[in-house]
Amino acid sequence: MEMEERSFVISPDRRQEVEDGDESPSPRYTIDEALVSMGFGNFQILVLAYAGMGWVSEAMEMMLLSFVGPAVQSAWSLSPHEESLITSVVFAGMLVGAYSWGIVSDKYGRRKGFFITATITSVAGFLSAFAPNYTSLLVLRCLVGVGLGGGPVLASWFLEFIPAPERGTWMVIFSAFWTIGTILEASLAWMVMPKLGWRWLLAFSSFPSFLLLIFYQSTPESPRYLCLQGRTSDAAIILEKIARRNRTSLPPGILVSSHSYDFEEQSIPVEDVHLLSLTQTKAETSQGTQSNIVGLSPLLKLLSRELLVSTLLLWVVFFGNAFSYYGLVLLTSELTGTSRCTSTDIHLKEHEDVNYRDVFISSFAELPGLALSAVMVDKLGRKLSMSSMFFLGATFLFPLAFYRVDGLTTALLFGARVCITSTFTVVYIYAPEIYPTSIRTTGVGVASSVGRIGGMACPLVAVALVKGCHQTTAIIFFEIVFLLSGICVVLFPFETKGQDLPEKM
Repeated sequence: MEMEERSFVISPDRRQEVEDGDESPSPRYTIDEALVSMGFGNFQILVLAYAGMGWVSEAMEMMLLSFVGPAVQSAWSLSPHEESLITSVVFAGMLVGAYSWGIVSDKYGRRKGFFITATITSVAGFLSAFAPNYTSLLVLRCLVGVGLGGGPVLASWFLEFIPAPERGTWMVIFSAFWTIGTILEASLAWMVMPKLGWRWLLAFSSFPSFLLLIFYQSTPESPRYLCLQGRTSDAAIILEKIARRNRTSLPPGILVSSHSYDFEEQSIPVEDVHLLSLTQTKAETSQGTQSNIVGLSPLLKLLSRELLVSTLLLWVVFFGNAFSYYGLVLLTSELTGTSRCTSTDIHLKEHEDVNYRDVFISSFAELPGLALSAVMVDKLGRKLSMSSMFFLGATFLFPLAFYRVDGLTTALLFGARVCITSTFTVVYIYAPEIYPTSIRTTGVGVASSVGRIGGMACPLVAVALVKGCHQTTAIIFFEIVFLLSGICVVLFPFETKGQDLPEKM
């Protein structure tokens, strides 16, 4: 193949040995072996800070929907349907963006992908503060959603710099930036909304996206992507920068692309079992499938024979995660406090103040979820961590179908949100690990798009039942989603804990 001609680069400290004509074969190493050898250090901390800022930006733009919708409805005398559209168009934009930016970053590079998305998000988000009317606000918020759809690109980019044995722990830490974003947005809204109004909140919330543009020039391209594109020399240069920044050294020998490497010679200190592309399948089947897939679109690659089951199950899990996460946030305000089904409108006078305080406090429910993820993900594995949390979350919700008092309801919803935060964290670790580099961001992006459908469906289906005084039906609906998602996790074909990231199908 064409890529075989460029599959190696000699490290500087090994060039002399090659020139001396050493007859013994030169040592070789892959990206995974280089990362394990260098470890997680200062270079990856900088990558984490940049990718984490993108996650903070997305969380803030999503959280502000809880505050901007009611404020705009009051200012412009909107109908409930018009208010709901302000949220729906963001999810619709994310649905388009998550798929589109995944393809762009897989074809043109991770850096180009998140640069375009940060530009769209920051500009459209800032201009939203100056929207003169309802229609222009909808258009701008939809564009913000298109930009936010690129969030999985940053997650995949960071993932590709982490040594395999530490991948789970550091991806949990990366996910903590989402919680930081939700807490920051709730705090910002609490301070800004009562005094300055929703336009200032929109303007301030776009600031993290501008930070991504300011520091863009200092970001490196993913060495995995470069190797896949035949730019092994460029990948080696980045690895050398990582080694210098981390004050370590590369393994001796030649950098080779994983797919052209003889895996029997590997000595990477992780599990002996490799990911899907590294398993010992029949040679003739692998070669035939690869030749047939070359010309297919990225979406068809996700639905190829090797990935079909994993892809479909992952879509269900992403849908269930998003549906449950946003649903629990909304249920917290619907099922606690004074019920609309049993009381008058006295409670509504306090709505504005209570809303900011309650959203701020409930955001801290995600911290225990992140802690659980960090403990479980590399000890129990991805599958057991997710499935146990889905089933435990269903257990927390079950009593609410029959018995609801304020104290118990708050505690049970808090517990369920801890569980769904944990599953959301782990699935964003697992998803990039099951796809090869050539379609990794596309795979995660499409799965994220399916999750956005769950976010759009949640207020239209489950929360509408609560507002219609069908609380028991709504709780049972959430129970079904939790249980089905947990079953799909159990059915995932393989575990990815500690294994190398796949490079080729």
